[in-house]
Amino acid sequence: LYDMIQTDANGRGVVNILVADRLLQSPKLYTTFLLWMLSELFEQLPEVGDLDKPKLLFFFDEAHLLFDAAPKPLLDKIEQVVRIIRSKGVGVFFVTQNPIDIPDVILSQMGNRVQHALRAFTPRDQKAVRAAATTFRPNPKINTEQAITELGVGEALVSFLDERGMPGVVERALIVPPRSQIGPITPEQRRQLITSSLVYGYYEKPLERESAYEMLAKQVERAAAEATALEAQKEAEARAAKEAERRARAQAKQEAMRAKQLERWERERQRQAEREARERQKVVGDVFEAFAKSAARSLGGSTGALVRGILGGLSSRQSRKRRESAFRESRQRG
Repeated sequence: LYDMIQTDANGRGVVNILVADRLLQSPKLYTTFLLWMLSELFEQLPEVGDLDKPKLLFFFDEAHLLFDAAPKPLLDKIEQVVRIIRSKGVGVFFVTQNPIDIPDVILSQMGNRVQHALRAFTPRDQKAVRAAATTFRPNPKINTEQAITELGVGEALVSFLDERGMPGVVERALIVPPRSQIGPITPEQRRQLITSSLVYGYYEKPLERESAYEMLAKQVERAAAEATALEAQKEAEARAAKEAERRARAQAKQEAMRAKQLERWERERQRQAEREARERQKVVGDVFEAFAKSAARSLGGSTGALVRGILGGLSSRQSRKRRESAFRESRQRG
């Protein structure tokens, strides 16, 4: 952008022409580009206040193309930039055949006005004449609305800001004819002007900058990759939780089987202890019974009968205990 503020060897400014014949075929893109350019100038240039002579002037030809397809948020931004960019030493001129082509909020920011002839052939033209006349500061010597329709070739109604920043009264004036070429230049002339420019060779180098589309595409890819990674992490966590649940069930099953085995072992131990106790009782009973018989045979008579009765009672009690123990064991097995 600073290349547009360059000066020649004599300190004079340089006229830069933006070839926008193809860009104009996309009005929204054209408007967005111009707004970006003005916004960049406003952000990069320092505050300089109200200069006697601006360091940069913009002339937007066919200005109606700038506003026809512009949405309201874009118009609000243009109004904001036009209003405050003057403090950066930048002036903006909108060139159009009819002043009603420029929105009122933008037109109200224009301090310098040059109005050429308007022909009022239709009601819309008459409305445009009245609108153009009311935007000028009245001059008692001139009927502004009538003068607009009577201007000849090279004539214009003009009004400029004075030293105090106030618009002057409208005046009828002759415009100095341009000393440049009137009409389009030839391709050879354009090529010559480009090659003689101070910045020739700089803008001819193609640069493969990262476009907004590429930036957005990378963001989309990054978001998709993050979503895929998050999904994979969730699946891995789900698999880990499922595996942990399976292991917990297997461990619980093993614990239950171990508990049942211990319970069986305990029952078997109790049965074995009971069998051993019965065996011991049986041995004792047999000993008592054999002793009783032997004693009875040896003693004989009443004494032998008494001994047999005592030992028989003991033997009967031992036999009864064995029968009760065998009954309990059979019930447990059943």
